[in-house]
Amino acid sequence: MRTFLVVIDESEEARSALRFAARRAVSVEGAVQILAVVRQENFNAFGGVQATIEQEAKDRAEMLAHGVAGNLLAESGIMPAIEVKSGNGQKIVTEFLNNHSEVAALVLGAAKGNNPGPLVTYFSAHAGNLPCPLYIIPHNYDEKDSDHLA
Repeated sequence: MRTFLVVIDESEEARSALRFAARRAVSVEGAVQILAVVRQENFNAFGGVQATIEQEAKDRAEMLAHGVAGNLLAESGIMPAIEVKSGNGQKIVTEFLNNHSEVAALVLGAAKGNNPGPLVTYFSAHAGNLPCPLYIIPHNYDEKDSDHLA
């Protein structure tokens, strides 16, 4: 089964990427994999405080992932798989792609303006070395305007 990997956060461009991936998955009878990445902060608090901060960030990411998964199920009939990882986003996505041969495409949302975001910048520069195609979806993508792509 062809799987479309979408890295999500709370941004509108991530939601655009998710909608794009869902349409592609529906058209090829594939699946959607949501990967929520929790960045590790570079500050050091007392051990218990640091652990609490990290757990709260992970909990927020899991709630976000489950929320968008529910929306995706309601809109497209696809229930995506969800994975939440903590650490460096580039490394996590690269490892995920290397360990999951079923991924048919990496779908990332590009932020508005001159800086599309760290993952888009990194993976577009390394697209030739990826094990699958890379789709970069603009922040204002509206699938209603692109029926010819389905």
